[in-house]
Amino acid sequence: MTLSLTDYIGAFSQNENLAAISGIGRGIEREALRVLPEGKLSEHGHYYNLGSALTHGQITTDYSETLLEFITPVTHSPEQAIAQLQDIQKYTFENIEGELLWPMSMPCFVNDAEKIPLAQYGSSNIGKMKTVYRQGLKNRYGSMMQVISGIHFNFSFSDDFWGVQQSLLDPQKSLPIADFISERYFSVLRNYKRFCWLIPYLYGSSPALCGSFLQGKEQKLPFKKTPDGALYLEYATSLRMSDLGYTSSEQSSLKICYNNLEDYVEGVQQAIKLKSTDFADIGVKVDGKYQQLNDNVLQIENELYAPIRPKRVAKSGEKPSVALGERGVEYIEVRALDVNPFSDTGISLEQIHFLDIFLTFCAFVDNQEFDCAAQRAHDKNMDEVVIRGRDPELLLSDTNAHGEVELKSVSKWGNELFDQMSQVANLLDQAYQTTQYSEAIVREQAKVNDSSLTPSAQLLDIIKEQCLSGYALEKANQYQQQAMARDYQFYDQNYFNQTVPESHQAQADIEAADKVNFDDFLTQYFA
Repeated sequence: MTLSLTDYIGAFSQNENLAAISGIGRGIEREALRVLPEGKLSEHGHYYNLGSALTHGQITTDYSETLLEFITPVTHSPEQAIAQLQDIQKYTFENIEGELLWPMSMPCFVNDAEKIPLAQYGSSNIGKMKTVYRQGLKNRYGSMMQVISGIHFNFSFSDDFWGVQQSLLDPQKSLPIADFISERYFSVLRNYKRFCWLIPYLYGSSPALCGSFLQGKEQKLPFKKTPDGALYLEYATSLRMSDLGYTSSEQSSLKICYNNLEDYVEGVQQAIKLKSTDFADIGVKVDGKYQQLNDNVLQIENELYAPIRPKRVAKSGEKPSVALGERGVEYIEVRALDVNPFSDTGISLEQIHFLDIFLTFCAFVDNQEFDCAAQRAHDKNMDEVVIRGRDPELLLSDTNAHGEVELKSVSKWGNELFDQMSQVANLLDQAYQTTQYSEAIVREQAKVNDSSLTPSAQLLDIIKEQCLSGYALEKANQYQQQAMARDYQFYDQNYFNQTVPESHQAQADIEAADKVNFDDFLTQYFA
């Protein structure tokens, strides 16, 4: 059984179903480089007063010791998610000795990529594994790719939401609710893959990069130079999402299926067993030191670069795909967001409102299962938009209801989507008793009709007149001062004073509990 967008809007507008819409869960993971006041990468290790990077719940590191990651727990209020992130950043600023947080996705000036320090997680087997994984990333892709920052937006619908959907689509409850939820989340993923070119167009904020990023390597892209030497593409939206950023040619041959949970899990599990000739040349354990966890296309599942992932909170030591396969999809992780340089938290409240609309829209639009050709077409649309999304001559490939391919401009396709999403915005306004969702539609739709309103265009206008690094430092200092002057809103000083030593003790407990050596630990983990 299938329903139209209008059918869904009508059903969820009923008083008895309206509350199910307002139960959206959201979590934010924000990455940020620690930099010195002059704009260079900090060489200081992870600060003790930030807690253990291995075990602290809100403050950890990503690839490098200097690449912080801030994590908010699930909340049902967009405002609370932003407040939590602001509190975490406030505490961080108070404990990094005058260092700043780089407010952009593409990194600051880096003189020598070899000096970028790998993140350290202590002497436990799991801590060593995390560091060796990063050593593998360095050897496979280079260090510069690993100090790019992004925003991950974790999103889930409420159980009541899925209950209403099942009553509409499967009134006989032929599927157990967990299986139904996973099936519907994969429908969301397919729609997201089809429409996700819109995300870098609207929010891409990395049309330029510091010249040091290339580390002397030649590029075929037609870069232009600003007066201070920054490199940019005239119509680019998100170089972070391009071949310069989070991509892997080795992964391009993987056939990860988004049609259903079983095929997706099977595809991921095959990928972490698939040998790579290129990575085999690196070696695994060389002269007694691990250079990577293994020589497979993916060392572990986290290495899969994708603009969205189905997720399930895993138990300690449990592989993500095993958690998914056994208990189903719990939430989705949107990974196509650049750090917003115009927001102190890297993501604005207004962006969250639009993502609510967009992902709910993706849950309401019927779609067909993907074949390889459709997947390639969606990926190509994304590749085109990140490199030249504001090019007025750009045409994207869409498939209509009759299965025919149609070429559309950003403005034509964008307006078609916004005309439909406006219905979802009105529903969310009704559910949350606000006007912020309909206001978000008006604000974002203006960008598809005038590309100069996009953050990538605005940023290019700025850096053509002033230094890229200088502007970034100006914003970094502004955000530091705002954070230090702001009172705590959700957490407080006592919370961090308690959780920091608890996290160090938790790390010590993990280290004391190890019973096997690291070689045996890895063998058992990958068995």
